[in-house]
Amino acid sequence: RVCWIKDIVVAVTGENMEAMKSIIQKYQHQRISLVEAGVTRHRSIFNGLKALAEDQPDSQLSKPEVVIIHDAVRPFVEEDVLLKVVSAAKEHGAAGAIRPLVSTVISPSADGCLEHSLERARHRASEMPQAFLFDVIYEAYQQCSDYDLEFGTECLQLALKYGHIKAKLVEGSPELWKVTYKRDLYAAESIIKERVSRHICVVMDTKEDGNHVGHHLEEILKNELNPVKVTSQLPCHAGRDLEQIMSEQCYSYICVNVMTSDFEETRKLVNMLEESNLSILYPVVVVSVHFLDYKSVPFDQKMENLMQIREYAKEVKKRNILLCGLLICYPQ
Repeated sequence: RVCWIKDIVVAVTGENMEAMKSIIQKYQHQRISLVEAGVTRHRSIFNGLKALAEDQPDSQLSKPEVVIIHDAVRPFVEEDVLLKVVSAAKEHGAAGAIRPLVSTVISPSADGCLEHSLERARHRASEMPQAFLFDVIYEAYQQCSDYDLEFGTECLQLALKYGHIKAKLVEGSPELWKVTYKRDLYAAESIIKERVSRHICVVMDTKEDGNHVGHHLEEILKNELNPVKVTSQLPCHAGRDLEQIMSEQCYSYICVNVMTSDFEETRKLVNMLEESNLSILYPVVVVSVHFLDYKSVPFDQKMENLMQIREYAKEVKKRNILLCGLLICYPQ
């Protein structure tokens, strides 16, 4: 989503190179280059910097003014944090995100006893992302010793040690925690579910009718699901507003059908979702709402409509679209 970043360089181990290439192709990522990872963190970063440096014979990318270093185990970095560290790096030469310590850091002695502890209030945890003027961090890595590349962990320390640049420290968000253990995957999944559930789009043909049942549904959703954002759009054939909603990565849709039992609008919506490739990243939920007059519609026809919804739901689930049918019978 961060469109102001020009190029992304990812360091990947050799055995995972083909898998990463297939991921980039599958999800249609743009402006991503892959480099061979090193045996240590710093060697991987150095390989990434070389891909951006103009003095390398095989360099195919242009040298940036500022480079951001981030790690894949912190997947929830916000754009405002990136902007803060980049702005600070432009002014100070280097910058990094920090967070308060949640545990006290202690130093044990050789016999396994407490030697001393750090005052937690005075210290901070160094996090990612970190940003640097490219020349500062690249020259620092060029001067690194083998010991630095093998055992070092802190990029900001390299900028201080070899470039004499004191990094500006920027307060990071709580979401910068690392996905380290298996249990962290469940927490990460929960965060993703929460984020993609904050917007619901109600697709309906209002025909400028203020008493349209869709408006009542929209108002109820706004009241009951606060702070979830609820918006309404015209049917799929009525313009590009719906495409804009999809581009903003809305994953929940309600398609309202009044006085009709067919799936025409729902099918159009699902087709648009497929073309947008939105469901590649995360399951899209579509609720197809149908209103039928129970006096004029025979029972067997209502059951037929239910079966159509079920069969269509099985079909679109293969494309990671979860379709639910809501059939409401009412007196004329």
